[in-house]
Amino acid sequence: MLKVLLINRSSRPQECTYTALNEIINVLEGDGIETEFFQTGKEPIRGCTACRGCSVINRCIFDDDPVNAVLEKAEKADGFVFGSPVHYGGPSGNIKSLLDRVFYSARDMFFNKPGAVVVSARRGGASAALDQLNKYLTGCGMIVVSSQYWNMVHGNTPEEVRQDLEGMQTCRTLGRNMAWLLKCIQAGKEAGIQYPVREPRVATNFIR
Repeated sequence: MLKVLLINRSSRPQECTYTALNEIINVLEGDGIETEFFQTGKEPIRGCTACRGCSVINRCIFDDDPVNAVLEKAEKADGFVFGSPVHYGGPSGNIKSLLDRVFYSARDMFFNKPGAVVVSARRGGASAALDQLNKYLTGCGMIVVSSQYWNMVHGNTPEEVRQDLEGMQTCRTLGRNMAWLLKCIQAGKEAGIQYPVREPRVATNFIR
């Protein structure tokens, strides 16, 4: 069965970001897609130290926070949704630390897999946070799943988020688009359609 891993990096387990992700879960499961919801907890997540130890073990060398647990779950997932609250006009510091290390240590695990980002804001900053988080997906060759509008909800409580009717509809549309794309990819594989051939990566430093 196709599976989507949804990761909530809000420090408040069942608040606004959870409300948005749960709307997506309901649609995915109604469409026959298995889901796993992973709440990464309240504890701080250390930033990447660029030690490159992960290049040897394909995991982060620091094993005292949820990063490697996310990678273990990611191996079994066909698609991903990352959720974050908006803090000071951008994504939460903890989700940046999480994704810095997740994508740096195992970027190939996410290549050509569908992914999406959802953010929740009391009022402003959602567009900037969404843009910044989407760069993780595009930087690792993921297939970005869109909706009918930008993937954001507004409100300061779950009740207020549920009153954001457009935001809730955007989440449902995102869930349907994710389910459809996963099924299309599966059908393509069954028909013998292969992923595009990857060229060896070229990294150009613009210092001469």
